[in-house]
Amino acid sequence: MNSSSEKVARFRALHDRIFVIGNPWDAGSAKVLQSLGYRALATSSGASAGVYGRRDGHITRDESLAHIRAIVAAVEIPVAADLEKCFGDAPEEVARTIRLAAETGLAGGSVEDATGSKEAPIFDFALAVERVHAAAESSSFVLTARCENFLRGNPDLDDTIRRLQAYEKAGADVLMAPGLPDLDAVRAVCRALKKPFNFMAGIRGKSFSVAELEAAGVKRVSTATSFYRAAMSGLVEAAREAMEQGTFTYLDRTMTTPELNNCLK
Repeated sequence: MNSSSEKVARFRALHDRIFVIGNPWDAGSAKVLQSLGYRALATSSGASAGVYGRRDGHITRDESLAHIRAIVAAVEIPVAADLEKCFGDAPEEVARTIRLAAETGLAGGSVEDATGSKEAPIFDFALAVERVHAAAESSSFVLTARCENFLRGNPDLDDTIRRLQAYEKAGADVLMAPGLPDLDAVRAVCRALKKPFNFMAGIRGKSFSVAELEAAGVKRVSTATSFYRAAMSGLVEAAREAMEQGTFTYLDRTMTTPELNNCLK
């Protein structure tokens, strides 16, 4: 198995051209994605919370790190982590989370500027930049800095670009702004940055093809909770059929046990 430093180098090199990073929700789904040829994976905070039977943002740092360890141990390809706001407001707590996350063998991780507060959903600009700087100073992996404006009620493209440029200067390796409304916005963001931009696919009407995103300047495409939601959609469909109709036609659309086992080798 490759060392953590080798995985970091491999992960960094992937950003030379566009690639899709799959978001599993547990060790089993991570192995399935690896078997399908994904070259890197990333945890999703929403999917991770779902594994614990909770909503996004409702797991602890220790629970998140345990979940990350299980996924990293299950596969040989690089894994990055959605570390939300790094489980603290102060830059010192951000730095601590980044150091603890690196100890799990991650090849990458993220810090975002969402506060978790409805009253003030985005960190003040200066504090947000300081938090990214603290993360970068503590990071031994590929650091992604996220501007959450478009997911938190502030769809201001100019402010989003201003923040991403500041996070880039503060030391982030990859930039991200989930929820951009259209390809024009994606192009504007990519033109404004020197470092790779990660586009988040997973929102209906706001997810574009890899070819379109590549033409816009994107280097990485993540799938957020969409694979987890697709799996849960299949579960709900099958469970409703069995309970409400008493039939099991969903079996005709599922993998066989040997096929699934082949993905878990």
